[in-house]
Amino acid sequence: MRKKSFSKISFLLIATLFMWIKTYIVYKTSFDIKIENFKQEFILFINPLSFLLFIFGIGLFMKEKNRNRYIFGASIFVTILLLANMVFYRFYNDFLTIPVLFQTSNMGDLGSSISSLFLPTDLLMLVDLVILFWLLKKPTFKSDSQLTKKEKSAYFLLVAAIFFFNLGLAETERPQLLTRTFDREILVKNISVYNFHIYDAFLQSKTTAQRALADSDNLTEIENYVNANRKEPSEDLFGVAKGRNVILISLESLQSFVINEKVNGQEITPFLNDLIGESYYFDNFYHQTGQGKTSDSEFIVDNSLYPLGRGAVYFTNSSNEYTATPELLKDHGYYSTIFHANNKSFWNRDIMYETLGYERFFDVNDYEVTADNSIGWGLKDIDFFEQTVQHIDNLPQPFYTRLITLTNHFPFDLGEEDKMIDEFDSNSKTLNQYIPTVRYMDEGVKHFFEKLKQTDVYENSIIILYGDHYGISENHNKAMEQFTGKEITPFETIQLQRVPFIVHIPGVTDKEPKTISKVTGQIDIRPTIMSLLGIDTSDQIQFGSDAFSDEKLSFAALRDGSFITENNVYTRGVCYDKATGEEVEEAVCEPYMEKAKQELSYSDEIIYGDLLRFYGKQGESTEVKSNTKTNDNK
Repeated sequence: MRKKSFSKISFLLIATLFMWIKTYIVYKTSFDIKIENFKQEFILFINPLSFLLFIFGIGLFMKEKNRNRYIFGASIFVTILLLANMVFYRFYNDFLTIPVLFQTSNMGDLGSSISSLFLPTDLLMLVDLVILFWLLKKPTFKSDSQLTKKEKSAYFLLVAAIFFFNLGLAETERPQLLTRTFDREILVKNISVYNFHIYDAFLQSKTTAQRALADSDNLTEIENYVNANRKEPSEDLFGVAKGRNVILISLESLQSFVINEKVNGQEITPFLNDLIGESYYFDNFYHQTGQGKTSDSEFIVDNSLYPLGRGAVYFTNSSNEYTATPELLKDHGYYSTIFHANNKSFWNRDIMYETLGYERFFDVNDYEVTADNSIGWGLKDIDFFEQTVQHIDNLPQPFYTRLITLTNHFPFDLGEEDKMIDEFDSNSKTLNQYIPTVRYMDEGVKHFFEKLKQTDVYENSIIILYGDHYGISENHNKAMEQFTGKEITPFETIQLQRVPFIVHIPGVTDKEPKTISKVTGQIDIRPTIMSLLGIDTSDQIQFGSDAFSDEKLSFAALRDGSFITENNVYTRGVCYDKATGEEVEEAVCEPYMEKAKQELSYSDEIIYGDLLRFYGKQGESTEVKSNTKTNDNK
């Protein structure tokens, strides 16, 4: 393009330059994008350019008086998009996807969490917009003339050349980038946060069509895989808790790094530490959640399927047919309930619980909530547990129930009167405040056990406690290095995805407690529960195995495609030796790479295609009747 042509689009080029520089600064200051060499840095630097030139270039088809107004408006839109990703990333360590944007019913409850994520420095995001607005009023930019058709063609050929040059470089760094990547960070690093959103829109349209095009044949290959990889349950523990109630306690944001640790000589989790000494405890147990966080953990536990890589199943596929734990246990006389002192519509729970077969949802309206007994997200854990025991004592037995805690939720607010341990002293307010809220939750669990033991429910129950997802993201790695005394490498980041998994069976585990180091994940919880109850699930499509089984493979796949085996960790395209934390040849991890990819893909196919509607309880390929259960929600 000639010099004269460039003068015609000077406002466009200035807007592009401002947004290009702003995006790169955000990449380097707000996103934790790992760069390993100069080529990756160069790709990161150039990757916003093609999108920005394209989106602003649309204005070239407009009349002169509207062109610069459009470019200014587009700058505002792109800035909002970038700012939204910044704020979202600060807590979730992830990028926005279209399904997440549809989760608007959660917004009303996010209040304090969102406000705490905005920083005064975010106002700097508006500086270029102020300058553009000033330039927009200047006579020099009001007189931009129209480009000829030839000049427009040359402009968009240049945009295409930049895009394909970027994509080609990216493919040399990450072959099959758009077909084998579960990790959004890798996509953003290579094609830009903006082109990622376009790719995400393509995926959304593709997955929307999957259900309409699916039929029973789609399930055959998955059935064969599941049957070929099925493991026999534990011979010793199968049926050890036959007929007992099942009480699941979802421990909000609890990671294993606090277990058996102290701050200033004070135990962070004194009750859980003692309970582990009377239980079966898995110290290599991983959460496997994605963007759905707590709702993902609930979905995994009830279905032994993986969550989706984008958005939350509870929103995107709440009308699917599932054969969830409540439905299976109903055939064995179990009554299924949920206890959560929050708005029933948060995470679309009131709809999804009905789909999964729960018969009763005790939500915030079933609790006495006052200003004194609530903080942040709602009812404090101690009060929640005390009131829940009263409800539990009146449930028909046997029952299957889950209790979902609240206090240990970002931004980890807690009044001084409730702090039972000192805050940690680091440069991270989030980690510092996390310690007292974990301690408070631990005290709440202790309170629950004490109250439950006063009823006849305790001795006739299995009590399972598990962390639902991480609480401290990678944005606080410096503070975590101070706490753990280790450099937080990608290997250590995976180790920090361990969450507690405690199985307590009164009269059984207190006599012979065990710590089990086999690699397990949330996907193994359902098969483990069914085995303890003596219920055969060999006719079910599930990707987990009984955690107590001798045949259980020491393996856990995470939603981003990372996985952990007995001896290795694979993440971000690198294989690590677990014993040393050092990189090893990728070939060491290769035997499990296909397994992780297959299971995540098969699970996605089941959910996006609603394939379980073609699967009968005995495994025959037959249309399943739609779920017509009703739910006594209050």
